[in-house]
Order: sequence, then C-alpha cells, then structure tokens
Amino acid sequence: VQLQASGGGLVQSGDSLRLSCTASGFTLDYYAIGWFRQAPGKEREEVSCISSKNGGIYYADSVKGRFTISRDNVKGTVYLPMNNLKPEDTAVYYCNTRIRGLDYWGQGTLVTVSS
Repeated sequence: VQLQASGGGLVQSGDSLRLSCTASGFTLDYYAIGWFRQAPGKEREEVSCISSKNGGIYYADSVKGRFTISRDNVKGTVYLPMNNLKPEDTAVYYCNTRIRGLDYWGQGTLVTVSS
C-alpha cells in the first residue's frame, strides 16, 4: 500500500493549488481517503475526507468553501483543489487511508502561502 502526495508549492495569499494523492497497491474504490495537514508547532489536523461508496464528504470549517475534494477511481487518485489560499493554510499536507484498521500515510507535500 502506497500513497503519493504531490502538488504543493510556494504561492501568495489568494492563489490556488491542486494537491493529488495517487494510490497504489490497493483498490482505491473501496476505501475512504483523507487529507490532513500539519503546520509547524501544531498537531496534525484533518482537512477533508471523501468516502468510498456514497461519496460522502467532510471539510474542516477552516477550509469550507475554498477546498474541494474529489476522487477518480480509474486513475487511482484523489484531488484537493485549494482556492483563495491563506497564510494559515501553510503546512505539510498528507493523504491517508485506513485498511483493516491500519493507517497508511503519504510522504507529505509542503504548501507555503506568503502574505
């Protein structure tokens, strides 16, 4: 099981980025995928999650209306377009899935938003 997160970068406040999480070693269709972030000196927090079956979606209040999660099971990828980025969105972003009670994490991609 592997998750590969990509798409981070250095942007200015108000800009957009699209993160991608590419899955391998398992069938993405059957599992929920979550995006988490960890800012320097802070705990890791869940940003968004998309379920496997009915497409149920969760967003943290801090990103509602700005981030949109989606999945392409054929490509084995979950996307997180992020609009109107703010300096407080600066963090390392990780994707996650849980299979048979075990958590799997991607390596993280750094998003830095300058004011």
